[in-house]
Amino acid sequence: MNTRQNARQTTAAPQPVPALKQADLSVKRINRCDGEGTLKAFCDLQVAESFLIKGLMVIKGKNGLFVSMPREQGKDGNWYDTVFPVSKEVRQQVSEAVLGAYQSER
Repeated sequence: MNTRQNARQTTAAPQPVPALKQADLSVKRINRCDGEGTLKAFCDLQVAESFLIKGLMVIKGKNGLFVSMPREQGKDGNWYDTVFPVSKEVRQQVSEAVLGAYQSER
């Protein structure tokens, strides 16, 4: 059996990712941005006392406030997210945690 066949046989099917508990997310730093622009705040988010995600942004869009993930600029001049929530539920939980902290900072 060659390695390609062996790799195919040992690859497990993707497992569903459980949603985080709200207690697993906490905003560790939030810096509000005064002014007329769309950027309203930068923040850092701690995940399950294991990871710190730096550089989330609170943006004022056409439909209200939303959370933008950290991004970096590629060589082509476009901006690319560096952090990706694995599901809509996790993205919603991140948004609720960040926007809740932003609202309580007023």
